[in-house]
Amino acid sequence: MFEAVEGMLAEHGDLEQQLARPETHADARLAKRLNQRYAALSAIVDTWREWQGLGEDLEAARELAGEDPAFTEEAEELAQRRVVTEERLRRLLVPRDPADDKDALLEVKSGEGGEESALFAGDLLRMYTRYAEQRGWTVELLEATESDLGGYKSVTVAVKAKGTPAPGEAPYALLKFEGGVHRVQRVPVTESQGRVHTSAAGVLVLPEAEQVDVSIDENDLRIDVFRSSGPGGQSVNTTDSAVRITHVPSGIVVSCQNEKSQLQNKEQALRILRARLLAVAQEEADAAAGEARRSQVRTVDRSERIRTYNYPENRISDHRTGYKSYNLDQVLDGALEPVLASCVDADMAARLAALEE
Repeated sequence: MFEAVEGMLAEHGDLEQQLARPETHADARLAKRLNQRYAALSAIVDTWREWQGLGEDLEAARELAGEDPAFTEEAEELAQRRVVTEERLRRLLVPRDPADDKDALLEVKSGEGGEESALFAGDLLRMYTRYAEQRGWTVELLEATESDLGGYKSVTVAVKAKGTPAPGEAPYALLKFEGGVHRVQRVPVTESQGRVHTSAAGVLVLPEAEQVDVSIDENDLRIDVFRSSGPGGQSVNTTDSAVRITHVPSGIVVSCQNEKSQLQNKEQALRILRARLLAVAQEEADAAAGEARRSQVRTVDRSERIRTYNYPENRISDHRTGYKSYNLDQVLDGALEPVLASCVDADMAARLAALEE
């Protein structure tokens, strides 16, 4: 596996030269793409050099140990450090999802459970928002349909990183594991007798597509405008500012009504459409290559849950990795890191196993 590093060293040096040129940064998209690749290669190159250096130090310590037993303990310590570094390098060299460097579009939909499910969808959105804040990411509301009690029937947000994240640290690389059905067990605010009910909300995570990722022919779009619906009073739109875009070839329909102007709603709808078209293209590519893409449940069926949030026991359980903890209140306040780490570790283990087959 380590033979591949030699070519990466050359590419890393070439990228370093390109990024040093002022003309590279005149094209923001090109600079971003090169910076992302450079960051990924830097992690590999730095770890490779550390591994090699430890190997040289270990060889020297073993030679000295033959003359002075005091170096035996140092040699053992260096050997252990080299094993850890080698494992880290192996993980960095595992082929990654090309979309892992991207920002994410995250959509939460209520499902079984009516108003209680909509309230839970709101709780999930708050959890993701707090988690994003802790990582220094920004969360931008793209589209939302609120329920009567203040929850969400459907809400879509863009989660964006600042700068160039380290490999595996971009929003999509981590949040993609949230795709699926989330089940909640608690006493609903609408329940007068204090009985625990079970309801569910669905989460869909897509890599945010740039215009260079997906080409959309304007002739393939049917754009309809209509009057936004919303709360009463002065905030009700009196013009047809809401936009519905239908991508005729795929049948994908996206609508946005949260912005005040028709142009803004159209731009938001196109962002969501590009992300969905990119996801479709990736799924088709994976199918053609015979690789099973990690599936995200798109129907909110409680029997297809990926995670359970049990309020009476303050327990959270991930049914894919076996992760379980009794700090649900903290997780809902954004402490999602250990839960996601269990998903990342399980995914890495599967990828390493596939390479060894």
